[in-house]
Amino acid sequence: MQKIFPVLVSLLLVSFSGMANLIRGTILSEETGDLITGAVIRIEGTKYQAVSGLDGSFAIKDIPAGEYTLIVSMVGFHSESKLIRIDKAQLTVDIELKTARTALGEVTVTGSKNGDGNARNRERVASNVMNIVSARTIEISPDLTVANVIQRVSGITVERNNTGDGQYALLRGMDKRYNYTLINGVKIPSPDNKNRFVPLDIFPAEMLERLEVSKSLTPDMEGDGIGGAVNLVMKDAPEKLQLSANIATGVNTLFFDRPFRTYNKGLRESKSPYEVLGSAYPAKPRDFNPDYLNPKDASFRPNIYAGVSAGQRFLKNKLGVLVAGTYQNSLRGSNSTDFPYTTATSDASNLPVLTAVNDRQFSEEQVRAGVHARLDYRFSPNHQLQWYNALLDFTNAQVREERKTDFSIGYNPAEGSYNLSYDTRLRFTHQQIVNSTLKGIHHFLGNKLVADWSAVYSKATNEVPDNASVHLVTTVKNNVENPRSVVTLGGAERRWEHNTDEDKAGYLNISYHLNNKPFSPVIAAGGMYRDKQRANFFNQYDFRPLDESKPVGQQNNLIEGTDWTKFSDIKFMVFTPNGSVGNPLNYDAAEKVAAGYLQGKITTGKFEVLAGARLEHTNQSYLLKFPTAGVKNESEQNYTDVLPALHFKLKLTPAKSIRASYYKAINRPGFFEIVPYRIINEEFVEAGNPELKHTVADNIDVRYEMFPNRTEQLMIGAFYKKIKDPIEYGMVLQGQGSFYMPNNYGNATNYGAELDFTKYIYSFGIKLNYTYTNSSITTPKLYYYNNPDPQATDKVLLKNVDQTRRLTGQAAHVANFTLLYKSIKQGFDGQISLAYTGDRLYAVSRYLDNDLWQGGFVQLDLSAEKKLSKRYVLFLKATNLLNTPVKLYIKKSNPVNNNAAGYESFRNGTMTRKDQYGQTLIIGCRFKF
Repeated sequence: MQKIFPVLVSLLLVSFSGMANLIRGTILSEETGDLITGAVIRIEGTKYQAVSGLDGSFAIKDIPAGEYTLIVSMVGFHSESKLIRIDKAQLTVDIELKTARTALGEVTVTGSKNGDGNARNRERVASNVMNIVSARTIEISPDLTVANVIQRVSGITVERNNTGDGQYALLRGMDKRYNYTLINGVKIPSPDNKNRFVPLDIFPAEMLERLEVSKSLTPDMEGDGIGGAVNLVMKDAPEKLQLSANIATGVNTLFFDRPFRTYNKGLRESKSPYEVLGSAYPAKPRDFNPDYLNPKDASFRPNIYAGVSAGQRFLKNKLGVLVAGTYQNSLRGSNSTDFPYTTATSDASNLPVLTAVNDRQFSEEQVRAGVHARLDYRFSPNHQLQWYNALLDFTNAQVREERKTDFSIGYNPAEGSYNLSYDTRLRFTHQQIVNSTLKGIHHFLGNKLVADWSAVYSKATNEVPDNASVHLVTTVKNNVENPRSVVTLGGAERRWEHNTDEDKAGYLNISYHLNNKPFSPVIAAGGMYRDKQRANFFNQYDFRPLDESKPVGQQNNLIEGTDWTKFSDIKFMVFTPNGSVGNPLNYDAAEKVAAGYLQGKITTGKFEVLAGARLEHTNQSYLLKFPTAGVKNESEQNYTDVLPALHFKLKLTPAKSIRASYYKAINRPGFFEIVPYRIINEEFVEAGNPELKHTVADNIDVRYEMFPNRTEQLMIGAFYKKIKDPIEYGMVLQGQGSFYMPNNYGNATNYGAELDFTKYIYSFGIKLNYTYTNSSITTPKLYYYNNPDPQATDKVLLKNVDQTRRLTGQAAHVANFTLLYKSIKQGFDGQISLAYTGDRLYAVSRYLDNDLWQGGFVQLDLSAEKKLSKRYVLFLKATNLLNTPVKLYIKKSNPVNNNAAGYESFRNGTMTRKDQYGQTLIIGCRFKF
C-alpha cells in the first residue's frame, strides 16, 4: 500500500499528450523508514522542483531528456544529491535522507512530538488498546474544547449540553459514569454536583500536547474504568525557546434571527440568607435583590478566543519552564421545542400522551479560562523532578425563557382558547478545577531500576449562586392573549447550590528491567492512596406573590401592566423563610481508595506479553448534615477487588500486529446516588439508594493493527464486556410507593466492533472510523393493564414488568469522516469533518417501551489555515454547518396527539423535543516563534 498510492498519484500528474518525461519517487528517513513530508526536490541549474506530499511522494514532469543532478533537502536532515539520466518517459527515484547530527552526536529533532507521527508511534508501541489525538491534529481541527475533540475518536459518542457543545464522553457505548479522566496520568475530581465524571467542555483544547484514550486497562492504571480512561497530556517545556499566541473572534448565527438575552450578573447574591445569618434566621423579601431578576436584550458583540504559551530551558538545559494560558468568551444558545408527555392510563394502551408544548430559548455566555505551568529540573541524566500546576475555570451565565401551551386544561384550538404559562430562569454556574502534582523520576543500576512517584493535590468546585426562576400564567381567548399574572402558589424560587471535591493522593511505581535475552523481562510494582472529601450544599427559598396594598382577596393576584411591568416590581412574600436546609442534599462524604499492583512484561521480536493484577480497597461513606426521619442518615461501605489483566501482542511484521487483551474493572456509585434524597417531580418521586453496590465487569479486546508508515494506520478491532451489577435508573416499589432510583440490575453485556483508517495521498488525506455497538440489560418497568375483574372499581391496574433493552446513552452506529488537504508550497491546510451518530438511547422511561431516543444526526464542520509568513498563520473554524436539529422521540405513536399544536411525527414515533443550535464561525491569527 505504501508504494501503490504514490504511483497512482504520479500517473495522475502526467499529461498523456506527447512524450513528456516524468520523475517520480518517494522520500524516506534512512534510520526509521518513515515517509518524509515537506522535503524540497529540485533539479540543479533548472526551474524544475517539487515538494514531497503527505505520503512522502513527489513528481516532476515535462523534463527534457538529459543528465541532471537531483538535490533533496529537508530541515533536520543532510541534503542528498543523485545523478540521474532522463532518456525515457518515466523515471522512479526513491531517496533516503540521513538525520542531521551535532558534533556531540545528538540527534536533531526532525519531527514534532506534537505531530501525528508521534501519536501513531505511541499507539503502535503501547501495551494496551489506545487511540491518540495529537496536538497538531487538535490545532487544525474545527474543535475548541476537549469534549468536541474526543468525538472524533472511534467508539466515542458525546453527550451534549444545552448549547449543542459536547460535554461528556461515552466510551464504547458505556455511560459516562463508566470512564474516568486524567491530567498527565493523574486522576482529577469532578466539579459536577451529582456525579463523579468530569465535564470535558471545561478544558480548552489548545492546552493539550495530546489526547489519549485507553480502551483497555493495565494493572498500573486505576481500576474504575470499565469503558476506559481519558488522559489529557498537557504541553511540556520545549528544548529551546518557544513562544506562541493566538487571537480569534467569531459569531453564532443563532443570534442573527433573535436577540441574545442576558442579565446583570453582578447583582446576584453569592450566599443565601442561611449562609449569611444562620439557619434560625427567617428570610425576608429585603434579603433578596429584586433587580437581579430582570433579563434584557444584549447588544451585538463578537466572541473572543485567545491563548499564549512560552517555554524554554535554562541552567544548561537542566531547568525547563512552560507557562500557558487561554481565554474563551462566547455567546451560545439554542432554540428548543419540548413536548412534555405522560403515559395513557385510562385505556391501558401505554401510549405517550402529549400534555403541552414548550417553546424555549436558551442564551448562554460561556467563559473558559485556563492557565498551567510546568517546571522540570534534571539533576542528572538519572534523576528528574517535575512540578505541574493547573487552574481551569468555567462560568456559564444562562437565561432560559419558556412559553408553555397547556393541552390538558381548557385547550380548544378550534376556538383559539388555551392556557399559557411563562417561565424565566436566570442561572449562573461557576466551575473550577485546581491541580498541583509534584513528580520524581529516578534511574538506578544503569537504568535497570526505574522509580517514579507523585504527590497530588486536586480540588474541584461547583457553585450555582442565586439560581432564580419566575413563573407567570395567562389565558388565550379567541386567539387573544390576556395579561399575564404571577403564579399564586409558586411565583418564584431562589436557589443556592455548591459542592467541592478535594483529593489528596500519592502514587509510587517501581520497575526492574532484566537483560535476559530473548525475552527482556520487566517486573513492575506500585500503589496509590487517595483521600477524597466531598461537601454538598443545597438551599432553596420559595416565594408567593403578595401585595398588601391591594384589597383583600386580590392581594395574591398580581397582573402585568397593572401591578408590575418588570420582574423587580413584583411584590413577593417568602413562603419558606428558612429555606430547605434540612434537605438530604446537604451532606459530607468521603472516599478512601488504597491500591497496589504487580505486573510483568516480556518482549521478543515477535510478541509481547504483559500480565498482572491490581488490588483496590474502597471505603465510601456519607453523613447527612441534617438528620432526616425514616432514612439512613449516615452510611459506610467497604469492599476490596482483585483486578487481573492480560495483554498479548503478536508482531506479524514491524508494521503489523495483532492484540488481545483481558482486564477486570469496577465502577463505584456516585455520592449523590447513595445519599437518601427525595425529589418530587410532576409524575414520580426520584430517590437515592444507600444500598447501591459497585459494578464489576470482565472486558475482552482484540485488534489488528497496521501502520504502513509514520502517519498512516489501519486498525480493526472488537470488544466484549460482561457486566455484573450495572447501575441504571429504574422504577423500584418500596412499601406503598414507587421510586425512580439507581439500582443494580443483574448482569449486562456490551459488545461491538471498531474500524480506524488513515491514508495520505500526496496533498490529500482521509481519516475514517466506524463503530458498531450493541448491549443488553434487563430492568423493571411500569405497565398499565386492564383489570380482569369486570366488577372492580379500578378498571386499569399497574404492575412491574421486565424489559430487555440497550444500555443508557448507547448508539448502535457511530462514524467519523475527515478529508484533509495540505499544500506545503502554498502554506495551506484545510479539512472537512463529518460526524454521524445513529439513534441513541437518550433516557430510560419508567414505562414499558416508552424509552426516549435521540434520533441519528450528522454534524458537518470545517477548518482551514493559511501561512502568512514564517511565523504567522491565519485560521478559520466553522462548526455545525448543516445546523442539523437534534430530535428526541419515542418509538411509539398515539393518534390522540395529532391535533396537538406543533406536533411532529418522527420516524413513525412521537417527537418529544427538537433543538437547534446555529452555526459557529471563528476567524483568527496564530503566532509561533
